[in-house]
Amino acid sequence: MLIGVLLKKTLIVKIVIQIVLWIVALFMGYLIYASIEAPIQFEKVKKERYMPVIEKLTDIRRSQIAYKDVTGHYADNFDSLVRFIDTAEFVITQRRDTSFLDEEFKKTYGVDKYINDVIVDTLGYSSVKDSLFKNSDRYKQIMYVPNTNDEVQFEIQADSIRKNDSYIQVFEVRVDKALLLEDQDKNLVERERKRQSVDDVNGPYIQVGSMSKVNDDGNWPKDYGKKSQ
Repeated sequence: MLIGVLLKKTLIVKIVIQIVLWIVALFMGYLIYASIEAPIQFEKVKKERYMPVIEKLTDIRRSQIAYKDVTGHYADNFDSLVRFIDTAEFVITQRRDTSFLDEEFKKTYGVDKYINDVIVDTLGYSSVKDSLFKNSDRYKQIMYVPNTNDEVQFEIQADSIRKNDSYIQVFEVRVDKALLLEDQDKNLVERERKRQSVDDVNGPYIQVGSMSKVNDDGNWPKDYGKKSQ
């Protein structure tokens, strides 16, 4: 009788231990799976959110270049940039090579000398809005960061920097990656902000232009910008 009770208790303990071991094994398996799957899902979410941001930064870059072509400098706020797109025009020109006789040279030396020159003719004007955005009015929302709440705006700066004894106009527009990934794992987000790779968006920001060097490119690799281009 006693032996039977002991055997029964031993069996129960054995079953309990097996159940506990199975639970531990399943939990460890889940942790391993999560450690592998979480970064994969993070990369997927990241790229989905980065793409529309990069598309908008590409629009901003084109708009800033047009702004500088017309005004001689970059816009340092979005109100000015949007107003420019809405109202400004490009001058359409044509360049013609020509030459003319240097009368002074002929008078002095008695020899014909021709001077080569270029004549620039104004043919007309083209709307900046139509040239850059055709029939779209998306430029009116150009300051807002996609995939964020409360209408978060890009940071925008413009100024000039000294380069080889002259001052060069520069601009920078950026958004912190953390704003786009605020609902993701904090460790993965922090790792992403420190990323340095030729195949990815480097640093804590997605940005176009630079306030420290003469550069109007974006800091993303080509495969991110294919759709925008």
